[in-house]
Amino acid sequence: MSMISEFRSFVAKGNVIDLAVGIIIGGAFTGIVNSLVNDIVMPIVGAITGGGFDFSNYFLPLSSSVTAPTLAQAREQGAVFAYGSFLTVFINFLILAWVIFLMVKAVNRMRMMEEKKPAEAAPPPADVQLLTEIRDILQSK
Repeated sequence: MSMISEFRSFVAKGNVIDLAVGIIIGGAFTGIVNSLVNDIVMPIVGAITGGGFDFSNYFLPLSSSVTAPTLAQAREQGAVFAYGSFLTVFINFLILAWVIFLMVKAVNRMRMMEEKKPAEAAPPPADVQLLTEIRDILQSK
């Protein structure tokens, strides 16, 4: 078997195609969730906390030559321990994870509601239907 035919059979497997579709949809979903967090959730959090969760300029200088007020300037002057950037990213991750959790929970709830819909009763088999008609005719006489 040549390498090209092996590659063709690998790509043709359903799992690879499903994975590719999942990655493409995941990329689009990432944009939606990022917009939800950055454009809807974070402004509300910022309004509540009076500025939001931007700790990006919190740092500890590791050198006596660092005297700058902002992290970008401080990095130019020397070594800094930039814990504020980590805190900002970590809090954004927690908010993002919470939003995704709520979205997945809502989708699962919709699926459960869809599954709970009662199915229509199937018509009785022909022999039972015939016996029911005979019974009804005998009762009417």
